[in-house]
Amino acid sequence: MVTSPHALASEAGAAILRSGGNALEAAIAIGSTIAVVYPHFCGLGGDSVWLVADRSGRKTCFLGIGQAARELPDFDESIPLRGPLSALTSACAVDAWRHAHDYSARHWGGRIDFAALLAHAIRHAKEGFPITRSQSFWLAFRQAEAANWPGFAALFMPGGAAPETGSLFRQENLAWSLSLISRDGPRSFYSGELGARLAAGLQAAGSPLTSDDLEATRTREVAPVSLSYRGFELLAPPPPTQGLSTLAIMGILAHFDFSAHQAGSADHLHLCVEAVKRAFLDRGGIADPDIVPQPVAEWLSAQHLAQAAASIDPARALTWPAPFRSGDTVFFAATDAEGGSVSVLQSTYFDWGSGVVVGDTGILWQNRGAAFSPDPKHINGIAPGKRPFYTLNPGLGLRSGRPALLYGTQGADGQPQTLAMLLTRLIDFGEEPAVALAGTRFLLGKTFSDSSDSLKLENDTPDAVFAELAARGHAVSPIEAQSPLAGLAGVIAIDEDGLATGAHDPRGDGLAIGISSGDIDR
Repeated sequence: MVTSPHALASEAGAAILRSGGNALEAAIAIGSTIAVVYPHFCGLGGDSVWLVADRSGRKTCFLGIGQAARELPDFDESIPLRGPLSALTSACAVDAWRHAHDYSARHWGGRIDFAALLAHAIRHAKEGFPITRSQSFWLAFRQAEAANWPGFAALFMPGGAAPETGSLFRQENLAWSLSLISRDGPRSFYSGELGARLAAGLQAAGSPLTSDDLEATRTREVAPVSLSYRGFELLAPPPPTQGLSTLAIMGILAHFDFSAHQAGSADHLHLCVEAVKRAFLDRGGIADPDIVPQPVAEWLSAQHLAQAAASIDPARALTWPAPFRSGDTVFFAATDAEGGSVSVLQSTYFDWGSGVVVGDTGILWQNRGAAFSPDPKHINGIAPGKRPFYTLNPGLGLRSGRPALLYGTQGADGQPQTLAMLLTRLIDFGEEPAVALAGTRFLLGKTFSDSSDSLKLENDTPDAVFAELAARGHAVSPIEAQSPLAGLAGVIAIDEDGLATGAHDPRGDGLAIGISSGDIDR
């Protein structure tokens, strides 16, 4: 089974599984295709984080995270959110595809040539695809400011206006870049013909990134962090990602009995919101572990989580002001007939990243460097070669050591919040993936459209729940029902017999596709 935010990307992964490929190979096909057909949320100029596990007990994490430029400009008070000076970190998504392909060959018997995995992406870039509602929305939303982004309007808003939903969108320069990667291999993105064009284009636009920065970009394979929850071992990526925050939320919720509550009730939402607040109190300490020591064991210790749980008042909300981190991304996952399972988030940080289209490559670069603080003394202060705090945290749950749940979501600060609701619905309330994904959600704190630190509830939440949460002291405000602000998530659940069920979020354009054993070309 595969799941992704776009039907064409899901079909690319499903085609690989039907041909006898494994879940990692399918994920590369999905990742490259989604980089074409969902350009507002991810692309070749971004990063990715992968969780990988199989039935043999292997479990690992690929951190495809770029690092800050070696030579940085002086930032007196702030780092720009858009434009060339926000394009401060290299892009590691393509190298993560390489690493995943190598791992597939070493451990899972992968045999599909890397170039073949890019075929769907190249075709859709060259021949075009219908623009989604999501892409059309974010083009219109950013139209005024995007007019000044280098190379952006000419590619994404020809004629000066956002194309209509459903109109055909071609990216010939991006097809050329993907073809070079297909011909010369993924490292050509960093040091080959394409790498040289990228370095020249970044310099011409005014980014501090150089060819040396691109060449130094490498995926790191690390051990995931984990936590036990109701018979599952939940895996998350380690710092500099916020995976710890998701695990801490679940570790706090483990101290509460949900059997007396209903999914989506005021009690359910209140406990999840209050657990999020306690876990986020530690989140400000997450940074690049190469530079800042990370007390992971302390943050996830039984004593620390028990103390956080004990501080929750079932009848009263903790007052909550907290800084907001913007960001958009895509989640996709795949599991194969042998139980190999992959959970991935791929991102350019904000919608449309830095807004910089690099030279004539068709590649939109990320603005992940905007996540740094300009204060070098800050725990997440910018420094040459440093990796910023990272919101990406795909999840993977094991049961008896075998993959059982693949899950993740778009949404920056909202990611751990959405995952708390999904995991409690899936595990505590026993809901099927499609039901859990359709359930009402919350978002705590600021959003693109609301600068207050209120508790946003989708307005298909019952009025009685709004009223009860307000009575407990939550500053509640409504957002649109089934709002993308509450995340675009995906789930694959695998039962003990190996049968997979899955879905993608009804708030977006995604699709899950299951493959029967009889459809696999062996």
